[in-house]
Amino acid sequence: MKVAVVGAGAIGAYVGAALHRAGAEVHLIARGAHLAAMRRDGVRVLSPRGDFTARPNATDDPASVGPVDHVFLGLKANSYAASGPLVHPLLHERTSVVAAQNGIPWWYFHGLPGPYTGRRIESVDPGGSVSATLPPERAIGCVVYAATELEAPGVVRHLEGTRFSIGEPDLSVSRRCLEFSEAMVAGGLKCPVEPDLRNDIWIKLLGNISFNPISALSRATMAQICRHRDTKALVETMMRETLEVAAAVGCHPKISVEKRIAGAERVGDHKTSTLQDLEKGKPLELDVLLAAVVELAALTRTPVPKLCAVHALADLLATTASAGSAA
Repeated sequence: MKVAVVGAGAIGAYVGAALHRAGAEVHLIARGAHLAAMRRDGVRVLSPRGDFTARPNATDDPASVGPVDHVFLGLKANSYAASGPLVHPLLHERTSVVAAQNGIPWWYFHGLPGPYTGRRIESVDPGGSVSATLPPERAIGCVVYAATELEAPGVVRHLEGTRFSIGEPDLSVSRRCLEFSEAMVAGGLKCPVEPDLRNDIWIKLLGNISFNPISALSRATMAQICRHRDTKALVETMMRETLEVAAAVGCHPKISVEKRIAGAERVGDHKTSTLQDLEKGKPLELDVLLAAVVELAALTRTPVPKLCAVHALADLLATTASAGSAA
């Protein structure tokens, strides 16, 4: 099995190292000091489960890799529309794109029976730009439950979790999903093939849709948000509104809001990825986390006043932050 990891950052390099350890032919697409370190020393994984080093091929030139069986997409979702030059040289007619993203994916209604089948979500696929680059029929969804960080160029610190749930948009259990899952498991990761991955998408989104924008707006950690009475109440309301939107589009994840918040508080004084991006002057990945759910609420006429209010503030923050970093 031949795999290319496009966006071989903390998660991508971790997955690539595991697949290489399982015997897959792995190519990491990266750049800068991180690429130079991986070329020189391989990928060093530091983990409570045991440290190891893998030495897959690392390059900044996808054309030198050629077509692969699977592309593991480790980019932020707001980079998908512009990812063509990185992805297209890796494709043959059967290549799958395993998209490890938070939030609502561009393929959400692809192959899904019901009144919205095939509908494009403008917030995550503006003008069809993502679908044009990454055709939905190539997509395998992936919900990441692992936490990693780049401790140094070429060095991945694995903090917790090894689960990467995957699934087909059309609810089938495909041969390509099973193949990818088997390789991930052989590399020491959990990779269940879910008949309906949308349940996992909404369950993980409950945390992202609330804690990420609130943390960016307040500069607070997850534990601080939970310890503050009013922001904790806001999180709970946003989560309940999100579950109402999920139900309106036909998904009913079995999850306790109270347990979801308690789990977030146990994470401690952790900065969300959105707050980290804000502090580094990077674009904020809020369209797939928040704007898409507000769009789905409007589509289904589901009242979500708190989501709308936080979305307005977070959107203004993203606009002013972008202007500030460009100045």
